[in-house]
Amino acid sequence: MQPMTESKHTLKVAISSRALFDLEESHRVFTESGVDEYCRYQIERENELLEPGVAFPLVKKLLALNTLLKGQRRVEVVLISRNSADTGLRIFNSINHYQLDITRAAFSGGESPYRYVTPFDANLFLSSDPVDVVSALDAGIAAATILPSKVGHNVGNQLRIAFDGDAVLFSDDAERVYREKGLKEFTDSEKTSAHTPLPGGPFKNVLAALHAIQSELPATEPPIRTALITARAAPAHERVIRTLRAWKIRIDEAVFLGGLPKGRFLETFGADIFFDDQSGHCDSSREHVPTGHVPHGIANSPVKSNA
Repeated sequence: MQPMTESKHTLKVAISSRALFDLEESHRVFTESGVDEYCRYQIERENELLEPGVAFPLVKKLLALNTLLKGQRRVEVVLISRNSADTGLRIFNSINHYQLDITRAAFSGGESPYRYVTPFDANLFLSSDPVDVVSALDAGIAAATILPSKVGHNVGNQLRIAFDGDAVLFSDDAERVYREKGLKEFTDSEKTSAHTPLPGGPFKNVLAALHAIQSELPATEPPIRTALITARAAPAHERVIRTLRAWKIRIDEAVFLGGLPKGRFLETFGADIFFDDQSGHCDSSREHVPTGHVPHGIANSPVKSNA
């Protein structure tokens, strides 16, 4: 069997063990009983398989893309974990059982594993730790906090990823106008700037990488489908469409909701993951699809006191 070669356009995803597997019971032992009891707990159960976590179906579909690309490794997933190598053996045993092509990992022994995201050259970081996620975003890496969710996953083989617009795919420049000056000023500004592309947001390069992979895969029965699910409405839609056109990046579906709740639309799309910057949208969306909170932009800025 020929080894896969890595492309310069590889989508490299760093993922925490708690996002990949259901480690809530293990985490409870750690928080309630301390590190020594946690280590004993994991070592005693190192041959017991972990159940898939919220991001497991996403990772499985991402890795499956490599089998379609004739030896090109266009997706790599790296595990980073607060476990030690000793307690992390249970995690790798589970990875092997589920036949996930994950061979690289960093076990940080209780310290934040975030610092390994950069040397692994990851361009997407998925974690259950919001502090680590903020650090990654501050370093210019697309990142999201994977939120707890008990929803079922999209059972089809097609990978479906949905993105919010402002502060996720795009910068939060327009969102700042809306929050600081109101809806009318925002609408007027977007109409005036309709032919001026929006600056890129933290997930622009992720969408670009998915687009590059799509361009190498069959157009019939495509294995990837992307969607923009945004609270924008006409006439603010035009600048978004022209921005994606200027970027030469494909988006398969676009839904302009004009403020409607996103959950049912995401469920209709069948998203394997949805990325949004606003916690209120994320809380409702995770009742319908797996959701990652992107703590970026003005919606996540500390509220200033007038006192």
